[in-house]
Amino acid sequence: MPGNSSRRGAIRKTSKKPTAGSGGRVRRGLEGKGPTPKAKERPNHKAYKMAQKAARNEAARPKRPKKAGDAEWVAGRNSVVEVLQAGVPVTGVYVAEGAERDGRLREAFRLAAEQGVSLLEVNRNELDRMTGGAVHQGLAARLPAYEYAHPDDLLEAAAEVGEPPLILALDSVTDPRNLGASIRSAAGFGAHGVLIPERRAAGMTASAWKTSAGAAARVPVAQTVNLVRQLKAYQEAGLMVVGLAADGDVTLPELVGPDGLADGPLVLVVGSEGKGLGRLVAETCDQIVSIPMSGQLESLNAGVAASVALYAISQARA
Repeated sequence: MPGNSSRRGAIRKTSKKPTAGSGGRVRRGLEGKGPTPKAKERPNHKAYKMAQKAARNEAARPKRPKKAGDAEWVAGRNSVVEVLQAGVPVTGVYVAEGAERDGRLREAFRLAAEQGVSLLEVNRNELDRMTGGAVHQGLAARLPAYEYAHPDDLLEAAAEVGEPPLILALDSVTDPRNLGASIRSAAGFGAHGVLIPERRAAGMTASAWKTSAGAAARVPVAQTVNLVRQLKAYQEAGLMVVGLAADGDVTLPELVGPDGLADGPLVLVVGSEGKGLGRLVAETCDQIVSIPMSGQLESLNAGVAASVALYAISQARA
C-alpha cells in the first residue's frame, strides 16, 4: 500500500530535512584536490626522502673557504692599527659598545679619522657575528673585495708608460706574506704587475695587503685560471719567460749582463716556497736562471728571491 514503509524497497524517512543526492556534500567530495604534488614534495615518496637526505648532507659538508676576492674582516686591536698604518684600504672600523679605551683603540680612532674611514659602534654580539667569532678585543675593520686585474691589463700598463713589459709571476706561492713582499718589490723595482694563479695560491688577503705596505694599491695584481696557458700567451705576445730555480742554466748576473735579456719584454717566474717551479711551468720557461749563493745556503725565500731578481733587472734597465 502507498505509504507502507515496511514494504521491500521502501525508504524510511527519519528527518524532514532533504537527503544529499548527487549535489551538495557528495558533489564536493567528488571535486578534485588540485594538481598532484611533485614526487620530491610528497613525504612518503622515495624522491622526497632522497632530497631530504641530500639537504642534510649538504648542511653537514664543510664550507669551502672564501675566495681571496671576497670582503674580509681584520679583528683585534693590534691588527686593525697595523692595517691602517700600512695604508690598506678599509671600508669601516667597528668598535664594540663599552670597549675599554686604551692606547691602541685611540690610535685606531685617530688613524681612521685621518683617512676618512667610517667609525661605527655596534654591540658585542653583533661584532662577534660579523667577524665569525674571531678574538676581536672590541675592534675590527672591514676590507673591501680586492678587484683583480686581467692578465692583459699588465701589458697595457707597460704600454701606457712606453716601457717594455716586466711582469712578476708567482707559481703557487701560498704564503700571503710572500705575496705581499713580492708585490712590494714589484712596485719598488718597476714591474708593471704581478700574476698569480686562482687556485692553490695565496690571494689578496689582509695579511698580503699589510705586507705589501700599501703597494697593492699601486701595482695591479692579475689572476689566471691556468698559469702555464697564460705564460704561453705572453710568449706569443713577444715576452721572454724566465724562471728562477737553484739549478738554472744561467745565473742572474748573466741574465742582466750586456748580452742578457733583462732590458726586453720579460716575465719573471718565481716558484713556491717548498717545491719551487712546477714541472710544466719550468718546461714553459724560455730560460731557467739561478741566483748565485755563497756558503751553505741553497735557496732564498720566494719573496726575497723575487726582490733580488727584480732589483738586478731594474739596474740593467736603468
